[in-house]
Order: sequence, then C-alpha cells, then structure tokens
Amino acid sequence: MMLSKELTHPGAGSNEAAPQKGGTRIAASPSGRRIAVIGAGAFGGWIALYLQRRGAKVILLDGGGPANSRSSSFGETRIIRGGYGPKGIYTKFAARALQLWKENEARWKQKLYRRTGVLWLAAPDDRFLKAAMPLLGEARLPFEAMPLEDAIKRYPQINFEGIKWALLEKDAGYLEARRSCNVVVDAFVAEGGEYRELAVQPGTITGFQMQPVSLSDGTKLAAEQYVFACGPWLGKIFSGVLGHLIRPTRQEIFFFQASDKQFSETSLPTWIDYSKHRYYGIPGNEWRGFKLACDLRGPEFDPTSGDRLPSAEGLRAAREYLAFRFPRLKGAAPLEAQVCQYEQSPDEDFIIDRHPAAANAWFAGGGSGHGFKHGPAIGEMVSELVLSGKEPEPHFVLARFANSKATKTLTGSQTLGSSVARS
Repeated sequence: MMLSKELTHPGAGSNEAAPQKGGTRIAASPSGRRIAVIGAGAFGGWIALYLQRRGAKVILLDGGGPANSRSSSFGETRIIRGGYGPKGIYTKFAARALQLWKENEARWKQKLYRRTGVLWLAAPDDRFLKAAMPLLGEARLPFEAMPLEDAIKRYPQINFEGIKWALLEKDAGYLEARRSCNVVVDAFVAEGGEYRELAVQPGTITGFQMQPVSLSDGTKLAAEQYVFACGPWLGKIFSGVLGHLIRPTRQEIFFFQASDKQFSETSLPTWIDYSKHRYYGIPGNEWRGFKLACDLRGPEFDPTSGDRLPSAEGLRAAREYLAFRFPRLKGAAPLEAQVCQYEQSPDEDFIIDRHPAAANAWFAGGGSGHGFKHGPAIGEMVSELVLSGKEPEPHFVLARFANSKATKTLTGSQTLGSSVARS
C-alpha cells in the first residue's frame, strides 16, 4: 500500500497498557461481519480473498494498486521453492502454498505457476541444504541431490567453480508476480468483495479497539476488524510497534539478453547460488531476458521516495557474476533493471499478530524477501485467525522480540503507533 502523506497515529502516547496474552480480546467476527484489509499485495490480496470465501464482508484498500511499482510484490516473477534449511515451518507453508496456487489456477483457468525446478548450488559449507532435504521429504516436495560431476554433465552452461554439489527441487519454479496480484484482486471482487484504491490512516485506539480508519478521499471507514498488510510501509504506519522491526532494504534486479536456448526455462531451471555470491536467477522468461539478482541485503530504503534507478556498482557486480557463473553470457547486453525492496524483519521471519493495544487490528508483514510464494497459505491462515479468535502461530508473533533491545525500547515507551519514523 502506498501512503499519501506521513501518518501520525492519534492514539500515540496513551498510558493504557497493552492487553497481555489471555487478556481482553474482542469476540471473533462471525460470517457476514465487515472486515477491512489494507494492502493488496501478496499477503493482503490473498487474505481478503480467503476472508471473503469464509463468508465475511470484506473491503480491500490499496493506495497505489495491486503490485504497483513501489510495492514489495511488483515485478514479473518470484521464485517458489521449499528449501529453507532447518526452518521446517516454511517448507510446510511452501508445500501448502504450492497446492493452493495449483488449485486456484485451475479454478480461474489462469497460468500463474511455472514448473521449471529450482537448482540449488551448494557451497562447501552445505549445512543449510543438508538440513533442508529431510524436511522437503516430509513435505512431499520431490528433490534430487546431484554429485558435482552429474550436475556438470547435466548443466554445461553453468560454471560450477566453488560449488560442492547441487540440489534440484523438481516441483519448484517461479510465479508470475504482478499478474497474479491482479488476478487475485479480480477474483476477490468477482466473489463479492469490494476493492477501493485509497490510502489509509489507522484510527485512534481506545479501550483496546481501533476506531474507524481515515481514507484519502476524506471519509472514514468503520469495520469490526482491520488487517494491515502494508508491506514496507508497516513500520512507518505503526512506528511505535513495528518501526524497528520492519526495515525496507534496497534490492536491485537485472535482466540480460540471452538468445541461446540453453539459457531458456526449457533447458535451465530457476537457480539459487548458495555459495558466498548469493545470487539467484530465472532463465529467459516472460520475454524479459535472463533475470539475475543478489540476495544479500542492501542499504535501508524509503519505499515512498527512494531512488529506483539502478546503481552502476550493482550493474558492474551483476555483469561480473554473470561472466563467472555463466561464461557463455559474458558481455551479454543488459536489457532492463529494477529496484525493489525487501521488508526485512530482524530474524527474516514473518510478523503475523494482533496489534498489542488493539484487539481488532492485525499485522501481516515482514516478508523479508521470501514472502511472495506463501501468499495463498498466509491468506488461508490469517483468515482463520481473524474469524476464529485463535492465537497466532508463536513463530510469527511480536512477543518473540520481547528480549531484543529494539523491542525493550518500544514496549518501555508505550509509543504505540507514534509519528512516522523516516528512513
């Protein structure tokens, strides 16, 4: 969601204590109750859709449109894979998400998931991939571990220098990102939901409840519950709660000309270099060329006003890596470049929880560069939480940061939703 101006939360500085676990909570909203979802990206769009399917009356709002160019969901493609090292919760999520992507594709008669496989290039320190394999097996995500000599024979277009072995996730691949966000919103509206392209300011908080939110057309919107899935803007909107827990980082993506069929998705899987380089890429896809990006976290970035022109340094590093790992593409012409952002949490895990001072308001964010693929699974889970009154998954709650320096400062000051912090 894009913000029309800086947001100052009117409930800032309240002396009310946040409700503790098991304390004051509003009753779960039964079917037919009005729920507002703010943000129509990979999380918000799916959450709104699944809330609508569960019988709620849902209004979805976004200030810039689904997968707009400032959002974390923009761009043509995102990788879907199940390998998460020892973090089995995400492997299970990815498996469920893949099933839901396929089910919804069939329902809508739209092709959004491309099964290319994902080839992991294992570094000498291969603990991450070794930990991932048993969890992939448990989730019934097929894979093949390849000795180095087999990988070299199968993929001669790759220079395997510095690589110990390779792992191929057979059902992994990539998703059509921007298009899928629009398809989800279209489906949401077709199934009875209401979508409005307006920016939102949170309401005041009184009695552990968020009051009606303000819209950029000058009106207010009242709902029984509010779900804020605002991507990189979450930390700005709720700076007192999330300002130190959602950190947008600047990430550059490049596309290179690759006319050789060996660099198309029919001959080369989507790939992830898990060595010191930490690049990943998608072979020639959607007629945009050979996609290449570095997964190392970039500098802090303002999603509203940040400069989205690629850097000369980033392009130079990408060309050097391309020439090293894919020698036949040395000197390939750059076709396009994009600047996006990760909405980084301190531990790279999602943040899915109630507002600590407003029992009828939820956060869904902290995608940390890997959230897109999980969209339908997040939508399914969050819609159940909002409507059932169940406690969220402990892995995703704010309480996990209770002992961190940042959270001690935040909870100690009780400046919940205070004025917007600037990057």
